[in-house]
Amino acid sequence: MSKIKTTTEFEAIFDIDANLNRLVKNIELLNYINPLNIAAEKKKFFSAKYNYEPEFKYPKIKFDGYKLHRLLFSQRLERIEDDAIRQLYEDVIYEYSGLIECIETIGKGKKFYFNSLKSFGTPTERDIENAKFILRFDNVDNADLDPIHDAEYAKQYFNEFSERYDFKYTIKISNNLSAAAMVLNNTQTLVLRKNHKFSNNQLRVLANHEIGVHLVTTFNGLSQPLKVFSNGFPNNVETQEGLAVYSEYMSGSLTMYRLRELAFRVIAADSLSKGYSFSDTFDLLCGQYKLERNEAFSITQRVHRGGGFTKDFLYLSGLRNVFQFANDNQDLVKLLMGKVCMSYTNTIDKLIDIGLAIPPIHFTDAYLENKNNNPKLDFILEGLK
Repeated sequence: MSKIKTTTEFEAIFDIDANLNRLVKNIELLNYINPLNIAAEKKKFFSAKYNYEPEFKYPKIKFDGYKLHRLLFSQRLERIEDDAIRQLYEDVIYEYSGLIECIETIGKGKKFYFNSLKSFGTPTERDIENAKFILRFDNVDNADLDPIHDAEYAKQYFNEFSERYDFKYTIKISNNLSAAAMVLNNTQTLVLRKNHKFSNNQLRVLANHEIGVHLVTTFNGLSQPLKVFSNGFPNNVETQEGLAVYSEYMSGSLTMYRLRELAFRVIAADSLSKGYSFSDTFDLLCGQYKLERNEAFSITQRVHRGGGFTKDFLYLSGLRNVFQFANDNQDLVKLLMGKVCMSYTNTIDKLIDIGLAIPPIHFTDAYLENKNNNPKLDFILEGLK
């Protein structure tokens, strides 16, 4: 690896990187997309015999979107001489511009949905075929799936799990969360849903997923010379979620129940493109696929929040991509350097070569040994197109 010879050699890159960091470090979509009244609307939905369109409320925006757009596009990218690096930062600007539009239109129906499409896409026919392929298999597991642990127990479990990693983060418990747990990258915080009951298996899944990958890449990103590794490469969600679910697989905690859940998310996300209402998507999952009603509501709420949030289909396609990447004996280390995207590996190589990126400090320990002992999972993952 070559080293930076002078501070002026890459002055333009560092200037633009620092400017963008100041502008985007507080743009965390997950801070705004989680409804504030999930429990109340769920109760109304069930009381109305599933014939009610929930009216979710969302946190207020804490930034001036127009001003951010103007400042983002005022960056003089022509100062960056290298074509690939300049293209990376151009893509970053368009990525964050799209996320700002997403946040500004949360709760505004189709406006948000179309911005979500622009930022995250929608399931392809191949994605839908993969989901339906998974759903042909029965939901049979030997894993301990009984929901018995509260959020305080989960907090203690995650603290103990984290002792294997050399980084410090905050754990918070919240009433307003669509998922059982999530990582907020910009504050290095793991948030747990207060009223959720965790099974032993789910604790292992979330520990490997949220701590073993999302927090690992958060802290690896913070250690990089360039802030783009921390704030996120364009289209990094698919790669990051793929790495996270792959760690579930490698740690032996991925189950058919979990894999089918990811497939149902694809089906639900696809229903948005068909114009399904909240009730329609719920009926598809609960009525046609016979999914338990609380699970069906959770998946439906995740994809319909904001006005139509398509991100959830990326977990399955990301898992497929990372599984195939690893099976081809490609090095996963590069993908753990921060919030990076698989399609930018050549640019990452260039940044390493010129001394603007370093190998990851933290490594996902689940990747050290394949502990999956379910041949059915291997068969399914190898069969994904």
